[in-house]
Amino acid sequence: MKCAILSTLLVGAAAFAPAQTGKASTALSADLTAEVGAQAPLGCFDPLGVLGDPKDGDQEQFDQLRYIELKHGRVAMLAFTGYIVTYAGVRFPGAEDIPAGFAALSVVPGMVWAQMIGTWTMMEMANRDYTGTGEFPGDFRNGIDFGWGKLDEATKKKKRSIEINNGRAAQMGILGLMTHEMMGNIDTLPIIGGH
Repeated sequence: MKCAILSTLLVGAAAFAPAQTGKASTALSADLTAEVGAQAPLGCFDPLGVLGDPKDGDQEQFDQLRYIELKHGRVAMLAFTGYIVTYAGVRFPGAEDIPAGFAALSVVPGMVWAQMIGTWTMMEMANRDYTGTGEFPGDFRNGIDFGWGKLDEATKKKKRSIEINNGRAAQMGILGLMTHEMMGNIDTLPIIGGH
């Protein structure tokens, strides 16, 4: 009874609270259909409408989503390669008896989990644009050029597009491998060893 009275008082008091006024957006609008990754045949593919109008989108939101896409793509490329390599039988010394795929999750020793978590933490801390010199979301060179500065803009755009597309393909690839393993037919895939 006391809860009902309290909730009634709170709802009644909310009726007399000042109305919320809309805040002015400081985000810059941009034509997202011209961004790297908006390629034929799909163009700026946003079936859920997360970006709103791609011709007049929020650049800050797009940059955040692009950073997330790049990060997931990079992780998926590593995951796909690791999945294939472990199914081929390659193991670190001392881990020869650990199976591949999902079966490894219950067999990996606790100390290995601790090492992996420590590695992930260090990678998260290191993969940042500390110098503020990044040209695009996901640019973590931090002043070390690796020859990127010598490339013309068309080559840079091409290389960025290749990375985005490889990341997208790897995300689909690792999802496919995990799905086939759960279905029990992973060994029939040609990439794993089936014919």
